[in-house]
Amino acid sequence: MQTDTRTLPLAGVRVLDLSRILAGPWSGMVLGDLGAEVIKVEHPDRGDDTRDWGVRVGDTETAYFNSVNRNKRSVTLDLQTPEGQRIAQDLAKTCDVVIQNFRFGGAEKLGLGYETLSRENPRLIYCSISGYDRTGPEASRPGYDLVVQGEAGLMAMNGEAGQPPLKFGIAAVDLFTGMYSAQAMLAALFERERTGRGRHIEMALFDCGLMITAYYGLEALLQGEDPPRYGNAHPSIVPYGVFDAADGPLVITVGNNSQYERFCRDVIERPDLADDERFKTNIQRAHNRAELLPELTRELRSRPRALLLERLARAGIPCGEVAGLREALLSERASAAGLVTTQPHPRTESGTVPVLAPPWRFDGERMPVRRAPPQLGEGTRDVLQSVLGMSDAAIGALKDKGVI
Repeated sequence: MQTDTRTLPLAGVRVLDLSRILAGPWSGMVLGDLGAEVIKVEHPDRGDDTRDWGVRVGDTETAYFNSVNRNKRSVTLDLQTPEGQRIAQDLAKTCDVVIQNFRFGGAEKLGLGYETLSRENPRLIYCSISGYDRTGPEASRPGYDLVVQGEAGLMAMNGEAGQPPLKFGIAAVDLFTGMYSAQAMLAALFERERTGRGRHIEMALFDCGLMITAYYGLEALLQGEDPPRYGNAHPSIVPYGVFDAADGPLVITVGNNSQYERFCRDVIERPDLADDERFKTNIQRAHNRAELLPELTRELRSRPRALLLERLARAGIPCGEVAGLREALLSERASAAGLVTTQPHPRTESGTVPVLAPPWRFDGERMPVRRAPPQLGEGTRDVLQSVLGMSDAAIGALKDKGVI
């Protein structure tokens, strides 16, 4: 579905997305969601690797691919050919932003490195995403989310005490790297308004993975050892986490001492736990959690979830059910917010495909899904004609040679 982009924040910005898999495409999708025109370059035969990952959608897409490629056009180019490289270079001349996550040195071998492209387009914002510091001894190492989750200490802080290291349920390092990259590109676009010149942004998965250890990371440095793992509980706040009611799990977040007192008196009807000196303050509750939590667990398990949620809400304590993933996506809350959309698709049985909507609202309006995630190469002819002015004959010759 196409929408007029002229009123969107990044209207008029053109992005050449040479990246694949997750971190790079996620950052490109962020720019596309905000109104940029994003041209995604893919191999003519196989496309982005994620077109072959997970649940199939139509002939060329998957749920994995679709999750990071809405609001883009797909242009197929064989970048191993001189013709494909020249077309990519010509496209870059017309673009404000280039995103790439080739292996170290790969973009330069293809004639698509920053130095080459910025000579022709000094205003170009060029974002390189790699696994590790591009100036360090591991610059050539490939970067994978799961590897970095291990190396950055994220697995060590995740999961239950006494259990093996545990990865996040999603590729958290890739996704955060994509968001950090988008932030950097937006900052560079803003700066360009003052200076008239572009920037070379260098992002590394390991750097971003280490950053998202956040307070856990600082506590490890201050304490001289890894903090304990608490699973669904909070390392510093008690009670705060997932608890079982008589008929299912719920989340309870008691954030301060007055909430704790109301929790004890009005929710579980145990004023003695509010008056107990061992539990008066949060620091004391965290220190004495081994004595407190069994009492709370017993009380919560004796009551139905609906009753607890009603009492918690009345007491002003943040709480909620633990929903299944599909249940959350189909919830009235998600529907009312317009977070799950249905987009036309010519190659599915229903003629549609579900696509998540961007999270941002500007002046009360959610950023639109202007384009469903693209079929492989759906925009090749249109982009080459409208952006580079190629003729039908020239495009046909490229197709015959396998360049597109």
